[in-house]
Amino acid sequence: MSLIFCFVALCLSGKKVAKLSPKNKKDAEEKISHLRKEIRHHEYLYYVKDSPEISDYEYDLLYRDLISLETLFPELITPYSPTQRVGGEALKEFKPYRHETPMLSMDNTYSEDELREFERRNQRLLPEAEFTYTVELKIDGISVALIYQDGLLEAGATRGDGSTGDNVTANIKTIRSIPIHLVGDAIPHKIEVRGEVYIDKERFAKINFKQEELGEVVYANPRNLAAGSLKQLNPAVTATRRLNCWVYDTPHPEVLSCLSHYQLLKKLEEVGFRVEPNYKFCGNMDEVIEYCRFWQEKKSELSYMVDGMVIKVDSYELREQLGTTSKAPRWQIAYKFPAEQLPTRLNDISVQVGRLGKLTPVAELEPVLISGSTVRRASLHNQDEIDRKDIRIGDMVMVEKAGEIIPQVVRVLKEKRTGEERKFKMPEICPACGSPVVQPEGEVAYRCENISCPAQVKERLQLFASRAAMYIKGLGPKLIEEMVAGGLVESPADLYYLSEDQVAALPRMAKKSAGNLLRAIEESKTRSLERLIYALGIRHVGRTSARTLIRAYPTLEKLESASQEELENIDEIGPVMAESIRQFFTNDRNREVVKRLQESGVGKSISPGSIPPPSGKLSGLTIVFTGTLSHYSRLECEELAVKEGARPTSSVSGKTDLVVVGENPGSKAEKAKKLGVKVISEEEFIELLNG
Repeated sequence: MSLIFCFVALCLSGKKVAKLSPKNKKDAEEKISHLRKEIRHHEYLYYVKDSPEISDYEYDLLYRDLISLETLFPELITPYSPTQRVGGEALKEFKPYRHETPMLSMDNTYSEDELREFERRNQRLLPEAEFTYTVELKIDGISVALIYQDGLLEAGATRGDGSTGDNVTANIKTIRSIPIHLVGDAIPHKIEVRGEVYIDKERFAKINFKQEELGEVVYANPRNLAAGSLKQLNPAVTATRRLNCWVYDTPHPEVLSCLSHYQLLKKLEEVGFRVEPNYKFCGNMDEVIEYCRFWQEKKSELSYMVDGMVIKVDSYELREQLGTTSKAPRWQIAYKFPAEQLPTRLNDISVQVGRLGKLTPVAELEPVLISGSTVRRASLHNQDEIDRKDIRIGDMVMVEKAGEIIPQVVRVLKEKRTGEERKFKMPEICPACGSPVVQPEGEVAYRCENISCPAQVKERLQLFASRAAMYIKGLGPKLIEEMVAGGLVESPADLYYLSEDQVAALPRMAKKSAGNLLRAIEESKTRSLERLIYALGIRHVGRTSARTLIRAYPTLEKLESASQEELENIDEIGPVMAESIRQFFTNDRNREVVKRLQESGVGKSISPGSIPPPSGKLSGLTIVFTGTLSHYSRLECEELAVKEGARPTSSVSGKTDLVVVGENPGSKAEKAKKLGVKVISEEEFIELLNG
């Protein structure tokens, strides 16, 4: 957690800070130590044991108390404090991590006969041995190694090729079920454990739903999402995915004085690790197979994905004697569950329009029961995917649930064709609004570029009214939804033609509230030109690129008439963005919306003031703002800097000229000092503007 967040939380805690005010540093150190211990205890109960003793509210109070004290005494913050799970800047790349003990793969089998052959093979090697087994659920995630020194998490790494993985320690720390500090009295000096990072079914479905709404690619299965989340260069992004982890092994069980794997799993739980609870000791292969059959039928009831069972010889002594091949241990094997696939008829292909205009073909299926639920529809993703699989309307198709959650058409049963099947082609006009559909060069997706498309209008209005865009105070998602549902607003331009009576007639609105909203809408006409360009929601155009565009085109009229070639000649505007801008302004409906915005007064008073002066007080400077600013918001500071000819950016590099710091600036200020970049306070920045 960054110190910026600590400061915010301190402000929110109000009277609580006064209550906790320590007498001196030693008193603070004792209070902080007690709070950390108490918080770790409750995190262990909540995330590892799934048996919390206190409410979320009580936990939040403890956490807030700790943040408050650490903010008052930042020198007492340690990397192992519960508040430090997310912190620091995004990485440019992951450093390689060389595993001390290789993370070997394991052999797979898909039949019970092969399980018995696994046992017979080992009996041939050790004819006098009596084999017993520990059987665990095979979690469908990404393998990691976790290294602890004196009970503290030192490093976390992916499996990689088995010998070398990626050091993902910062991301590992965001996973609450992975302890930063081990518990108990029998903690070894150093221990490495292996685990499986995963994302549960519900979270996976929510993230994919959001991806679909955004018109982005959905993840094929939970494993892919978990792997991608763990490899995010920004730990804050990883934290939002709410990953989880089960720990299942250590390459050195002797450090926990264990003679068998079943004993080890018990021990791992005792020292604070989260161990998947459905492991079982089996006295022979018959019991193993019976347990595999049990979970093959029950796996859909779990909240997380499993794709099989892992069968391990329980005795470490026998494991040592069996040894390994060049690729995998002889003492373990994975029994993989077959994916359930069923045939059904593809009755039709419909087209959905996402909130950013992406058109997605959807298979309308004859209902079929798969993995415990009825499947009626499945995304076909894009035209290329339909062509690759040669999917036609009327086909009999095989359907399965990817990761047992997302329905997908696996293949066509071409031998069932009658000749009546019809090929599908993406529509040339948007099914939601009738506008022309475009396929940007180099993309597989087809898109509707109409800013007034009903399928997109609510999300576009939210962007338009947001703080970083036109900032219409009081116009939130609920009110936008009611305006759209009532037919009052079909595009951002409609906002500027609303009457007080129309707004006052909306649910939970009165004349005074309506008046306040209309005043906020009127005030938004004075926002800068770069904000307006960003607010239009042109694909690929963010705040920084909007700022770049107004340097070359100081009015909307000039930007509208710019050719793609001219746009590409601007530094930082590449071919993809240039094409997106041209497609936006060549759409007749978009041009009409822009025209109505200008006629309402938007753009008239903001164009001249939006152009950064070539001889401003900060002309040519690249500036980064960091920390909690007290006089202005960061966005306001950036706008002030732009008006004086500067170029605000979000990251510090050798090209940065100036870093402006507020309270608790974090690592950006430190990086600036290391690079020799000038660092000034917010007050000094204001003096520069006024000087």
